[in-house]
Amino acid sequence: MSKYKRNVSVLILYKAEGAILLQHRTKDAPTFPEYWSLFGGGIEEGETPEQAVRREILEELGYELASPRLFTVQQIADEKVHVFVELYDGRPLILGEGQAMNWFLADAIKGLLMVDAERTIIEAFWDNPDPVRANP
Repeated sequence: MSKYKRNVSVLILYKAEGAILLQHRTKDAPTFPEYWSLFGGGIEEGETPEQAVRREILEELGYELASPRLFTVQQIADEKVHVFVELYDGRPLILGEGQAMNWFLADAIKGLLMVDAERTIIEAFWDNPDPVRANP
């Protein structure tokens, strides 16, 4: 049996100036209600992590990813989390999950209610001079 309860794929969608898109989870979310988090979700049976992030982003944002790159794989609690990055190309985003979404620069996330491990991953992304070529 795997040490992970669940495998997850999430996305850091970012703009050229460095802002990243976060989701504000609903008050009735099953986990971390009212938290700000990355978009993404569980990897389904038979899916690769990349297929899962593509499906999740299409479901949650109505946005088709062009070329997501694996940034890192982390253990967060009992989940194995595959973090992908992609530069936003300006196409419309339609919120399909959560109560809100917003773009944030580095200083703006300091006061947000977030899972510490996600905040650390986002900070590592901002600290990396070329995030699309980072090694997992």
